Amino acid sequence: MQEEGRDAARLLRRRLFTPKLVLQCLGLALYRLNPVAVMRNPVMFVVWTAAVVVTILAVYEWIFPTPVPEGHLSETFFAFSLAVWLWIIIWLGNFSEALAEERGRAQATALRGTRSEILAKRIRSVSEAASPELVLAENLKKGDLLLIEPGDIIPADAEVIEGVAAVDESAVTGESAPVVREPCEGSNLVVGGTRVLSDRLIARVSVDQGDSFLDKMISMVDGSSRRRTPNEVALTILLTSMTVILLLSCSTLVPFSFYATNHGGHGLPVRVITAVAFLVCVIPTTIAGLLSTIGVAGMSRMMKANVIAMSGRAVEASGDVDVLLLDKTGTITVGNREAIAFLPSPGVTVLELAEAAAAASIADETPEGHSIVRLARERYNVKHDVNFYKGAKFFAFSAQTRMSGIDFEGSRIRKGSMDAIAQWLQGMGAAVPPEIAQKSISAARRGSTPLIVSDNDRVLGIVELKDVVKRGIRDRFKRLREMGIRTVMLTGDNKYTAAAIAAEAGVDDFIGDANPEDKLTIIRRLQSEGRLVAMSGDGTNDAPALAMADVAVAMGNGTQAAKEAGNMIDLDSNPTKLLDIIDIGKQMMLTRGAITIFAVSNVIAEYFAIIPAAFSVTYPELEVLNFLHLASPVSAVLSTVIFNALVMFLLIPVAIRGVSTRAASPIRLLRRNVIVFGLGGLAVPFVLIKAIDLALFYMGLY
Repeated sequence: MQEEGRDAARLLRRRLFTPKLVLQCLGLALYRLNPVAVMRNPVMFVVWTAAVVVTILAVYEWIFPTPVPEGHLSETFFAFSLAVWLWIIIWLGNFSEALAEERGRAQATALRGTRSEILAKRIRSVSEAASPELVLAENLKKGDLLLIEPGDIIPADAEVIEGVAAVDESAVTGESAPVVREPCEGSNLVVGGTRVLSDRLIARVSVDQGDSFLDKMISMVDGSSRRRTPNEVALTILLTSMTVILLLSCSTLVPFSFYATNHGGHGLPVRVITAVAFLVCVIPTTIAGLLSTIGVAGMSRMMKANVIAMSGRAVEASGDVDVLLLDKTGTITVGNREAIAFLPSPGVTVLELAEAAAAASIADETPEGHSIVRLARERYNVKHDVNFYKGAKFFAFSAQTRMSGIDFEGSRIRKGSMDAIAQWLQGMGAAVPPEIAQKSISAARRGSTPLIVSDNDRVLGIVELKDVVKRGIRDRFKRLREMGIRTVMLTGDNKYTAAAIAAEAGVDDFIGDANPEDKLTIIRRLQSEGRLVAMSGDGTNDAPALAMADVAVAMGNGTQAAKEAGNMIDLDSNPTKLLDIIDIGKQMMLTRGAITIFAVSNVIAEYFAIIPAAFSVTYPELEVLNFLHLASPVSAVLSTVIFNALVMFLLIPVAIRGVSTRAASPIRLLRRNVIVFGLGGLAVPFVLIKAIDLALFYMGLY
């Protein structure tokens, strides 16, 4: 069952460059050559207009050919070649955007595949659970009661009202580890399309048809239209302004050339087709064609990380964040307490306590139970398992008894909380010794959780559990610090415990004894200082702070109030995911910046490459600047247009996958982009344009 869920989850990450998807995008890119679709991008619309003009001129040249000297190719061939490459540039821009969008639609298709025709077991009341009515999931209404048994697929989003069960949510979240669902806040919501692995649940349908969490997720990735982010809008305005200025400048080339040749008495005027091609070469077509692709790909990378971004603005903001507010439990620390020490009673050896604690934990399936067995094995070489205790009776941990244990050869070993063991001992006429009670209090003051271990009426000692700092979290915080992001830990623990955890984890600052109101105050103070703040939360008490934060990540298993307040939802319900979200946002911003710098550098280089060669027939003095020694004016124009098409083609994977990121401050990243993409953007055009020109020359075309 878990394999089926994992297979469905893997579909969310596949279908990126499959032949079927590429063919589909090729057709969609052709369809988007229509002017209504192209008009959404002003720069590409100018290129589309130029392609139409050149195509008309090519047809005119074909019908009314211009005489050319013997041994030269006709002007018709040049005009049609130029028209074809201009249409290829527009088509490539459409193809890149279509490819990014279809990846999202492929994810939506995979999600829809998890929603087959499911039969639901509807009951009238909790007392009538023995006689459920089978109905199609699509016929369920909000408020219906459901009986969900082991192996059943949950038919709709619902709220657990009775029972405790392990649920496989891998089909939605991608996580193979099952989660526990029970009737308590934060763990009482189940998602349609997931599967119950053990035990039985009774749940109440919490949404109407079409409003489920999976429906919203599908509509998010399968939306045909996407609102542009503020940075995209600003960059589009800048690119459009540049294009308008260059358009006005290029419109004067033909009349000025006629004036220059008439008054100079030498040279030939600039042809309209050359002026149009020159315009396409010098306007920022590369970044204009890939801008939308970068934004769509950023949203897609969020989905790949099992995060639903409610808007592109949230993804952008995650790239600009400079302060992270992090809860201690579950984010900085493991969240599941782990055994760190055995504290024996007087007269009891540590090995004896470790063996008893491990034996009592064999049937304890909680993370705490596993950690006790692991500590006894790794530190004291206790390797006893179920086979060692043949004929023993095991008692699993339960929320009701709050202890686990084993009956074996006259020994009744129990491990549990202080209150549970005290009550157990009381039934045998015994009590917890004062020294053990004092050790328990001392452990609690250190921020640990004490568990008492007893053998019959004899208390053997204490197992100390502690919520330990996650492995590698210190290095991640160091990486964030190098990127100029400040980390602040929030915890309800006292300031001494908070200081110890903060020092161990390596956060920049901490706030102890924090409550939800404090979070809101801290966010307001930081924002008043001009900082962008990110935080995560899962409870109703986190909702006000989530609504105020610039990047607010709500946990998928959190309350409805938290999800509505956040601008992102983490389907894995992993608070540490906030660090990954920052990386994705940074990568999208870096990708956009890198391609923009590369495109602008290309334009500058193309000025020096094309102007001397293309216009030397009009202004012979420019020939001294033709250091590339291009074969002819028409070869210079066509080589530059082909170069633009090739660059856009080569940058499509970069726009979709993103540039590589590293831990560095924004200034260092900007310097790296300028050096790598700026200088590279200046050098590449000279090399490739010359190579294309030579290829055209040796093929005998020009």
